[in-house]
Amino acid sequence: RHNGAVEDTRWVNPHQPQTLYMGVIICYVEGVFAVLSYPNLGPWCFALLVGLGFGGFGIANEKKWGYVLAVATAGLQVVVLLTRNGGLSALGDLNVLIQFGFDIALVILLTHPMSRSYQRTWFK
Repeated sequence: RHNGAVEDTRWVNPHQPQTLYMGVIICYVEGVFAVLSYPNLGPWCFALLVGLGFGGFGIANEKKWGYVLAVATAGLQVVVLLTRNGGLSALGDLNVLIQFGFDIALVILLTHPMSRSYQRTWFK
């Protein structure tokens, strides 16, 4: 309790569509992996951590700013991965390919029609 009111913030929201729910979880996981990838990503890792962490938290709490931040950061993450690792030719490296797959999956989950429709209807 906080000042007599129950705090209603959450880290995940299982009542959201599966695409958003999984997107939030992947936002958090990708944020952690961005920091662990500091040597490859350089200072971008901190921008990705903040964007994905706050974006995921905002989505879980049905905030439009969270959705916009998560989608923008997920897109930025794809661009950073490709530019820092030498473009599409780097996809021959298994580690980069796996990371690229997760990055694209996050973008797809967040921009899926079910996710977009839900956020347009319910997010404030």
